[in-house]
Amino acid sequence: MSKQRFAFVGTGSRAISFLEPLVTTYRGSSELVGICDLSPARLAYYNGLLAGDLGYHAVPAYGADRFDAMLRETRPDTVFVCSKDSTHHDYIVRSLQAGCDVITEKPLTIDAAKCRAILDAQRATGRRIRVAFNYRWAPFRTKVRELLQAGTIGRVHSVNLEYLLDTNHGADYFRRWHSSAAESGTLLVHKSTHHFDLVNWWLDAIPEQVFAYGDLVFYGRKNAEARGDGHLTRYPRYTGEPAAKNDPFRLDLDESEIFRRLYRAAEADSGYVRDQNVFRDGIDIPDQMSVNVRYRTGPLLTYSLVCYSPREGMRVSLNGDRGRIEYHEFIGTHMNRGVRPRDFKLDDKPGAEAEGERIVVYPHFQPSRVVAVPPAQGAHGGADDILARHFFSTDAPADPWNRTAGHEQGAASILIGIAAVESIRRNQPVNIADLVPLRPDAVHLSQLT
Repeated sequence: MSKQRFAFVGTGSRAISFLEPLVTTYRGSSELVGICDLSPARLAYYNGLLAGDLGYHAVPAYGADRFDAMLRETRPDTVFVCSKDSTHHDYIVRSLQAGCDVITEKPLTIDAAKCRAILDAQRATGRRIRVAFNYRWAPFRTKVRELLQAGTIGRVHSVNLEYLLDTNHGADYFRRWHSSAAESGTLLVHKSTHHFDLVNWWLDAIPEQVFAYGDLVFYGRKNAEARGDGHLTRYPRYTGEPAAKNDPFRLDLDESEIFRRLYRAAEADSGYVRDQNVFRDGIDIPDQMSVNVRYRTGPLLTYSLVCYSPREGMRVSLNGDRGRIEYHEFIGTHMNRGVRPRDFKLDDKPGAEAEGERIVVYPHFQPSRVVAVPPAQGAHGGADDILARHFFSTDAPADPWNRTAGHEQGAASILIGIAAVESIRRNQPVNIADLVPLRPDAVHLSQLT
């Protein structure tokens, strides 16, 4: 049987999570045929890794301006998109039109127009798109789906989800391109797509209407100066800045070989500065957000995201007509350091004490019970290993929880965030169908691809 041929576009820190298992664990069934990036330095780093520690071999490398040439010359079956969020739609559409299937990192894209372009291209070509929603694949989050699917608390009528990003992980978004709405769509699209998809999938429901608030209250120059932290604003970046030596928000790109080679060495050819001061001018995304969502089948979601918390984790409560499930997830903090999956570890930071995961079922008129959950192992709560097997293995087991997400389910997630951004701008509710009409005859998420 011939191997599945994969090409990657985007060789930043996320790509290694998928590229390594492809060329090691699954090299018998999958083959890497090309890599593409706007930075020659990053391409050289990845090819060195492939031919060195990963025991594979260097592959053809293409600049971003030669993406179409890569598709023609390497003939991949599937293109894996790990580039900047604002470019996802372009690479997805061009890959589909070249006759390739696509796997894309979340989010599918960042705004309604780009989303429509992807859906139109998929309809025109009939090719397959999958979105790498790793949250679905973590065993403890799958356990919540299992409980709901079994009718443990009856029909769910409301969900409350609070997510806390701390001053390690959360702050990191404000050093990077994610702090520009034009590049990320805001964290309501980039980060919250995880959470919105999780609720959509848990409920097997399609979002219908959104109302939101959002403000920038912590990061940025004005906020730092207003609370007396003006001394933290006096340098544009952290690396090589003596005055930043004791700055608790400091990120030093010289602290590791990976950062030096993946980002510091790539600044000249990419223009990307990875360690910008989080208290600079020009940040135009909110760092605290509150969102209400109504689903087609009736349930309500109340959602909160705070990006400057002293601790990191998630609290969820699901209220049904037969009881309630409370789910807590505090497994520590990390930021994406571009490390190989085997080297992933949580960061040792103040406030990052790990409590683990906890699921408690509160039935009506019965004692509560704690649900046994396997401990998280590896990146993203163990999800990355399971997801890689799904993408690259020829003998992945059947999935009773329907964790695969295609283009329509990917759209259902980002459209909550896109509608929330629009709601903040208008200060009024936004109907998702007015932005991008998801299949109008579908009642449940599982009816979408």
